[in-house]
Amino acid sequence: MPERRLAERHVPALWVDALVVLILCAIIAGVVGLARRWVAPLQPAFDIDLSPWALPRYALYSLERGFAAYALSLVFTLIYGTVAAYNPRAERIMIPLLDILQGIPVLGFLPGLVLGMVALFPRSTVGLELACVVMIFTGQVWNMTFSFYGSLRAIPADLREVAQVHRFGWWTRFRTLEVPAATIGLVWNSMMSMAGGWFFLTVTEAFTLGNHDFRLPGIGSYMSVAIDRGDVTAMLSAIVAMVIMIVAVDQLVWRPIIVWAEKFKIEESGAATVSQSWVLDLLRRSRMTAWLRDMIRPRTKTRLRTRGAAGPRTPAGAGGTARGAAAAVVLPPGAMLAVATWSITVVFAGLTMWGVIHLAGLLCQVTARQWLTIVHSLVLTFLRTSAAVCIGAAWAVPAGIRIGLSPRLSRIFQPVIQVVAAFPAPMLFPLVTAAFLALGVRFSWGCVALMLLGAQWYLLFNVLAGAMAIPQDLRETVDVYRLRGFAAWRTLYLPSVFPQLVTGLITAAGGAWNASIVSEYLRYKDRTLVAPGLGALITQATAQADFPLLAASVLIMALTLAGLNRMVWKRLYHLADTRYSLNR
Repeated sequence: MPERRLAERHVPALWVDALVVLILCAIIAGVVGLARRWVAPLQPAFDIDLSPWALPRYALYSLERGFAAYALSLVFTLIYGTVAAYNPRAERIMIPLLDILQGIPVLGFLPGLVLGMVALFPRSTVGLELACVVMIFTGQVWNMTFSFYGSLRAIPADLREVAQVHRFGWWTRFRTLEVPAATIGLVWNSMMSMAGGWFFLTVTEAFTLGNHDFRLPGIGSYMSVAIDRGDVTAMLSAIVAMVIMIVAVDQLVWRPIIVWAEKFKIEESGAATVSQSWVLDLLRRSRMTAWLRDMIRPRTKTRLRTRGAAGPRTPAGAGGTARGAAAAVVLPPGAMLAVATWSITVVFAGLTMWGVIHLAGLLCQVTARQWLTIVHSLVLTFLRTSAAVCIGAAWAVPAGIRIGLSPRLSRIFQPVIQVVAAFPAPMLFPLVTAAFLALGVRFSWGCVALMLLGAQWYLLFNVLAGAMAIPQDLRETVDVYRLRGFAAWRTLYLPSVFPQLVTGLITAAGGAWNASIVSEYLRYKDRTLVAPGLGALITQATAQADFPLLAASVLIMALTLAGLNRMVWKRLYHLADTRYSLNR
């Protein structure tokens, strides 16, 4: 009977093809609409309509910017993570740099980027749209790159040896081994990264620099205007619209991808239960998707058979010719990669020198009193971010392991967690702050809870992905040896998720530092709440267009994050790689 129901779910249906075509047409129409928005004349300040009927259009604008930024983040992740994982010399620079960049707040990038883009496109909104997409990109990309890099480092040695025996080229190895091995972690962190992009939506779509008001139509700017005016009805309408958009994206995009990604789980025994997605079941009933799959698979198999036959076999008496032919195939891509690498290095070095000279000129304008203020603010923000990460880890680690190990809990809590985590926390800040003020909690303490809202989900998603990736045979070992309670956690569960936990701690710390700019400085109705700290200092410097103070604050934050990477995160990464990896 179950087999019959499964077969019925996969019977092709004409209406499913019609639905797929309709969705594709809607996507194309949305892209065309966004393109028209991009080429529209530049306005000094876009007038935001606070009517609830304007929210669907604004939500679609924000959604399209989010997916454009995600596409950019995915390309960056695959390239950057691969180079960092396989080039030891580049890794020593790229990973600390990644940690520094993820901790630099959005307002550290935004002023220069917006002004530069507007100068490049002074007559249209292309510059503002590109700046907004890049800012959302900076909220998404770091978590994905760390996850992909960690997954590549954790690929089992025997699988790498199989790729070497069959003489896989870099593209075949990348497509058939590396990406599949990293898929589960990358999918979960992609969902978290989308949430990270939404986090600063109220800042990236409605940005004030001195006397200039740069605003784009979107749900983030809608919420920003509603907060400024104290319009509670508009704020609640924006929250409802955001929840509907997140639920729709979860059911139509992420849930099918999660179910599809489970086939890449590396284990020797099958899973006890199989996840399901109604969208994926519909796609499997579509003749169009089946036709596309049949068109792609034969070509892929033909290429793999050709490469496999050309690899191990060498015709007798023609060894030198075969090796020469292989070299002729391999060398040009390597030479092209070397030329591209050196070109990028030269351009990056030139831009770096120009930036250092410009930065030195700004820092010379910072007074000694301002430097003391920056150091004092740094200490306060460091204490708050550390407290937020510790509180988040205290509940996210056990919760993530329990949910990841239990199919029943996963079915119940995964959709809820995905919706809650994807919701931009700054939209809730006014309501949380109102509760703190009503309870008499000082804002300098309450802002830790606001930072926690921006940091805890990185921990939960990474631990959850790590728990779901624990092989089924190891889970059965716990039952065989009758390990219960703390013994099972100490010997299997905690060590198994430790590599993902390290990634979660790094990204959560970066998220907390990044969230400080909206957590320590908050506008609520006609009041401005300030908790002394580096985040508040950066926000104030941006609002006043004080570029020397902004540059000095961002520089101190970057140096602090570099020190933390050297003294803490790098050692934890080494420990996870050498002692707690399941594949070594």
